[in-house]
Amino acid sequence: MPCYRIVFLLAIFLFGAQVYAQTPRAALEHFKEGNKKLERGDLARATEELSQAIEISSRLEGDGSGTHKAMTNGFASSADNASVVTVIDPFSAYAYTSRGLARYGQGDWEGAILDWDRAITINPGFAVAYLDRGSARYAKGDKAGSLSDWNRALSIDPRMASAYSNRGGLRQQMGETDEALTDLNKSITLDGRSARTYCNRGFVWIDKHDWRRAISDFDNAIRLEPRMAWAYQGRGIARMDLNELEAAIVDFSHAIELDSDLVNAYINRGLALLLQSKDEEARKDFVCALTLKPGIKDELATRIGLVEELRTSKH
Repeated sequence: MPCYRIVFLLAIFLFGAQVYAQTPRAALEHFKEGNKKLERGDLARATEELSQAIEISSRLEGDGSGTHKAMTNGFASSADNASVVTVIDPFSAYAYTSRGLARYGQGDWEGAILDWDRAITINPGFAVAYLDRGSARYAKGDKAGSLSDWNRALSIDPRMASAYSNRGGLRQQMGETDEALTDLNKSITLDGRSARTYCNRGFVWIDKHDWRRAISDFDNAIRLEPRMAWAYQGRGIARMDLNELEAAIVDFSHAIELDSDLVNAYINRGLALLLQSKDEEARKDFVCALTLKPGIKDELATRIGLVEELRTSKH
């Protein structure tokens, strides 16, 4: 009866691994600065810095004497200049991957996918690019593409916990509950520090009607990331299914405090209030949900009807 959704992980490639001899220092500096801004959530400026890193690392500039410098730190004066040669620097794959994250964060799915396509063309064995592209494909509704990308990421890096987490979340949504649980268990075994993975597994336990295990996983998620609205939303669902309505309402309320656009938290809190015969309070939550997402009107009416039937049967 309650509503929820899955939460996906993305990864940022933080500079500190491989430095290529031909990569100009200026490109590396723009890359590092871009990643700093990306981590701080300054997505527009991160995109600018990473775009500079890409452009600088993709240019060879002549010195005017007929011979080429190894690399320069500046931009070519003209793209038509015969002394300017576009090159493929393996470093660019990292810059494209980070810029893809910045674009993804701004809702530019197409731009993000294009960047990750380029990263994969440069480095077909770059598992992180497949991981991130899978999330953008999901955002566009391409579940098959997402699954293909996460499978590919795991074929490259069988110990990539975030890819197991994402694939498990998708399988849960596709109704493949046992396969989802296997993936999420594997992810937690490899890295038990991901609140989102515990959150996704909590929803699998809800599907299996194992409310106590679900609550335990949501507790872990909240311990790791106390401001994760979806963990409170999930724990509220499990508590609601255990008929712990007051505790469920507290969780839904906390979820709304953390994310006032969380439509399902309004719906679920409204349903819990309706079960308590607090019809006016419930109505306010349903109005909020419909204001945020008018297209759920018919689905919401169905859920309200089911709760009203359940309430009647108890009297």
